[in-house]
Amino acid sequence: MDTTFEPRHDTVLLEEAVDALEINASDVVVDATLGGAGHFRSMLTKLGKEGTLIGIDADADALVRAQTVVDEIPEENRPTVHLVNGNFRDLGAILETLGLTPTKVLFDLGWSAFHLSSGRGFSFRVDEPLLMTYGDPEGVTTAADLVNHLSESSLADLLWSLGEERFAKSISKSVVAVREEKPIETTFDLVAAIEEGAPSWYQHRRIHPATKTFQALRIAVNDELGALRDGLMAAMEAVPAGGRVAIISFHSIEDRIVKTMLRDAVSEGKGSLPYRKPVVPSVTESTKNPRARSAKLRVFVSGSPSSKSHINLTSFPAYA
Repeated sequence: MDTTFEPRHDTVLLEEAVDALEINASDVVVDATLGGAGHFRSMLTKLGKEGTLIGIDADADALVRAQTVVDEIPEENRPTVHLVNGNFRDLGAILETLGLTPTKVLFDLGWSAFHLSSGRGFSFRVDEPLLMTYGDPEGVTTAADLVNHLSESSLADLLWSLGEERFAKSISKSVVAVREEKPIETTFDLVAAIEEGAPSWYQHRRIHPATKTFQALRIAVNDELGALRDGLMAAMEAVPAGGRVAIISFHSIEDRIVKTMLRDAVSEGKGSLPYRKPVVPSVTESTKNPRARSAKLRVFVSGSPSSKSHINLTSFPAYA
């Protein structure tokens, strides 16, 4: 098994997402998911000294990366910047504490490649403690807790509902058999159990057989779907008329939640959708960065449905 990994982060839909927000120099912008700070860097350059940029991330290392980007801007030209170590599900409380009303908000739901080198068990290619927590793992439920203590049926339900793993039942059965002999404590322990529970042909595809199981556990450990609902609702309620919220999702479960919440907001007269369909990466970007292939960008404009985007959709490859 390959145990080497060199972290690299390529920001997905960088220009499309920032352009879709239509950032003005004086805007109050929220980057709800700092990650590798790619979008953060671009949005920072769009703002003038009268603007404000709020960066949020549960991973303290992400704030360090963002601060490095901020330090590159001469202080006399730098907008006001607030870096917050927290979860975007608490966006409403964060904004209240800062005393700010955002005009533009971005959620990039893809997890940063830097997490693969964090030592928390996100990668199935490196043998690490099976944690999968974005923040401090102290006192929280970890992936190891789930695989060692959930019942076989509950684990199978989790793998199917959050990972859409077709072999959820057989993998869960294998995990339970393995943990009866010895607790599953590391990523390689879990990978071995997954491979034991999946058919041989499933282990020789382009996608690693552990991909969906790891996805499901990561989502469960961090309550990513609950956080998405809370954070997106707070953002749509916070931005004033004409304000924009952009969301980049990477798998169908997230996108269904985003699509439904935006549709419901529009039907309630709270805003409009400037694009008929989600914006997707160009062929060039998808070829260069295979991780981008599943990305979808959806945008919500707060206020009257008469609000229209002046972006030329033909400038986006997805609509060309």
